[in-house]
Amino acid sequence: MLGSLSILNINFSLPFTNPVLVFATLLLIIFVAPIVLRRLNVPSVIGLILAGVLIGPHGLNWIDNANAGVEMFSTIGLLYIMFIVGLELDLNEFSKNKNKSLGFGFYTFIIPLLIGFPILYYLLDYDFNTSFLTASMFSTHTLVTYPIVSRLGVSRNEAVAITAGGTIFTDTAVLIILAVLLSNSEGGLNFYFFVKLLLSLALFSGIMFFVIPRLAKWYFRRAQYEKYSNYIFVLFIVFLAGFLAELGGIEPIIGAFAAGLALNKLIPHTSALMNRIEFIGNSLFIPVFLISVGMMVNVAVVLDGVSTLIIAGVLTLVALIGKWVAAYATQKTYKYSVVQRNLIFGLSSSHAAATLAIIIVGYKAGILDEYILNGTIILILITCIWASFVTQKAAKDIIIAEEDEPLSASSMGEFAQEKILVPIANPSNIGKHVELALLLKDKKSVNPISLLGVVENNVEAEKNIVGFRKNLKEFVETATAAEVNVDILTTIDHNPADGILRMARETMTDIVILGWPGRVGFIDKILGEKVDLIIRKMDKNLWMCSIESDLIDHDRIIVISPPLAEKEEGFALWVEKIAKLSSELSIPVLHLGHPNTQELIARHKGVGNFTFEPFTDWDNHLSFSDRIKKKDMIVIVSAHSGCVSHIPALDNLPYRLGRKFPEHSKIAIFPKQHVPVTQVGGGDDYVVFP
Repeated sequence: MLGSLSILNINFSLPFTNPVLVFATLLLIIFVAPIVLRRLNVPSVIGLILAGVLIGPHGLNWIDNANAGVEMFSTIGLLYIMFIVGLELDLNEFSKNKNKSLGFGFYTFIIPLLIGFPILYYLLDYDFNTSFLTASMFSTHTLVTYPIVSRLGVSRNEAVAITAGGTIFTDTAVLIILAVLLSNSEGGLNFYFFVKLLLSLALFSGIMFFVIPRLAKWYFRRAQYEKYSNYIFVLFIVFLAGFLAELGGIEPIIGAFAAGLALNKLIPHTSALMNRIEFIGNSLFIPVFLISVGMMVNVAVVLDGVSTLIIAGVLTLVALIGKWVAAYATQKTYKYSVVQRNLIFGLSSSHAAATLAIIIVGYKAGILDEYILNGTIILILITCIWASFVTQKAAKDIIIAEEDEPLSASSMGEFAQEKILVPIANPSNIGKHVELALLLKDKKSVNPISLLGVVENNVEAEKNIVGFRKNLKEFVETATAAEVNVDILTTIDHNPADGILRMARETMTDIVILGWPGRVGFIDKILGEKVDLIIRKMDKNLWMCSIESDLIDHDRIIVISPPLAEKEEGFALWVEKIAKLSSELSIPVLHLGHPNTQELIARHKGVGNFTFEPFTDWDNHLSFSDRIKKKDMIVIVSAHSGCVSHIPALDNLPYRLGRKFPEHSKIAIFPKQHVPVTQVGGGDDYVVFP
């Protein structure tokens, strides 16, 4: 009995030291805090930070923030936040708005610094090194509230893109200032210091943006079906990048952000791998980091004399004012809306990662005193709480504003019931077509992607149906891992073409993705009798695909459209889908077509990465061939015979391109038809009405 009590006393003595109990406590908080705070309409980020204050060494003292397990998970969470920011960053938007990111980075760096330094130096009477280092801390920001915009689905808004892009400029500059001031305080600031720093940055950038992408592409190409090792490989790259950054005298958070940028193009945002990365990070690593931030807060310091109160209040006020002015300057410079300004302010006003790094390193080096340290801890808590409310409100306002915009079909909710049908002739040869469907599918659609098998009507029909479903099990699992619903449809028909047409009508499909088994049968498959029947009678949006290489291997999408393509009923849909494919693969689009078509494309939302070159020489329709490069994906916007945009050259264009570019991936799009398709013949020829 006494032995049992002794064991209980050891396990439940404060702070907890039993790793199982510590981990169980953290999981309980991660589970309970968001539920409780959600009922009070308080962001879960705040709940986790406040829970950290409660259980930390300055609260109930359940868990010590020096606990090795907590410290490790906290570090992982911090790097994870920066990695996901880099990974989810829309590189097309980032490239398009890199000057805006640089402009915001300059504002959010220089304005808080100019406001903070005079106050610390003249009003609070600190020396130059202390004032300058503390003021530079105001310029930093950690995207603690980024999970809010990610969860609400506005992470691809331009305001988010420039804020995330500005983070790399700002934090890098501040961390360089830290290294310079530390060297200055130790008397080691000289020419060789700057040479070493520049060489480290150059070497690190070379490894991250030239070596790592090539290594990752090589690995993913050879291990595309290795579900678990792919995730482990990604984690290895993240922490390797953090370690390399640290070796070069840069903070690991910059390395994690760079890892996200390096792998951005190779991990589509709707892939199963991306879903695993976000799920594990948002459910475990990032919450533990937020709890650890709260555990550093000592509420008692607020009562420790007037000096602490004054310094904490001044630091917090200057930090928030500096970031608001920077957001305001960005809004006025780049003509953003008030809601976008608030989103920028909310994302950039929270201080945690780089702020902690600067203050703790500066305190240990003797540059900063305990008043600055304690005041900064309070600043972190207040700014994280404030930023959470501002970010959540701004994100919701943006969602409401986007729902009211009539700029595109998707913004009006047209794709809320979108259905995609993928007919399959050979289950062993459909991997890339299913992957394409996963990338094209609108996330708002509640309908699954349908994989269709048409089985010949004979005595083995039932056996063939069972075999078909069994062969597709792996692809269903892949889609499920990406949180995309997939169902398997089978039908019996003497003619596969008729079976596809009938099922497309019965399921009220919007897009049919049809592929070919191989390059050898390209001509027969696209111009042969069965597929020709599908093309003639299909009143849906038909995508004929020949994907010759991994989708992530492409560098550009070339879209060739005929005159009057904008007059077809399916115009808005294919523009939206090409823009989505471009965004998912982080590659640009070159549109070759009529200026009138491009003018309407430019009005659509989310097509900012389209560039345009006029093409009207349809008498010599292969004259655009010299603009096609090795890793381009060629997209032909064709038309059904009799439609307004149909021209004779379109009838044999797929055939000619198939012969001229056998190694290129090709997609022929037949937009939805306006007019009814009358019945042709009898028997198994089905009538299809639009």
